[in-house]
Amino acid sequence: MTSHASNHARVIPLRPDLRPAPAEPAGPPSKEPLWRDIVGDVLRRERLAQERTLKDVADAARISLPYLSEIERGLKEASSEVLAAAAHALGLGLADVLALGQSELLRLAAPAARPAVRRMPPRQGEVRLAA
Repeated sequence: MTSHASNHARVIPLRPDLRPAPAEPAGPPSKEPLWRDIVGDVLRRERLAQERTLKDVADAARISLPYLSEIERGLKEASSEVLAAAAHALGLGLADVLALGQSELLRLAAPAARPAVRRMPPRQGEVRLAA
């Protein structure tokens, strides 16, 4: 007669586990949007609203067409000089592009996705300076 006993041991806890079970995530965690994607979307949206071609804007900004395309698609992190040139080619200031990007970022970043900032109360005798 052959025994088919399992090799798994049964664990009996000495104390009951009273901790609540971790919550199952509802789905994949929301991903924080990247700044290069936001800025690229803003530039593309403004260009299309003006019914201009990539070539037209790239020539006016003195940026290569493939590079401007990569910026619009969020594949390249453009320098502030390049962003300013693209903005001026579209009749905007760099501040305009950044403000539009900030609005888009706030719209996309869900409040639940932002980590809660936990502030510890100062301990007795501790001094904190604000900058």
